[in-house]
Amino acid sequence: MIDTTLDHRVFSALETNAHLQGRQLRFETEKGRVTLRGMVRTYFQKQMAQEAIRNIDGVDEISNELEVGAAG
Repeated sequence: MIDTTLDHRVFSALETNAHLQGRQLRFETEKGRVTLRGMVRTYFQKQMAQEAIRNIDGVDEISNELEVGAAG
């Protein structure tokens, strides 16, 4: 079951985070679990993506599958 309200909240949190601007991050939500995917330049950005969504109402679990590399 896709929760479009949760999708919107996660999207907004990632888009408005100054540490993640310009990143092409993808995510999926299912029953309170958010899976982050994509490429970032640093481990700091990877952590900031997770922190950006940690306290969103409806997020029960985060699977951070972001990859760190120069192409991010």
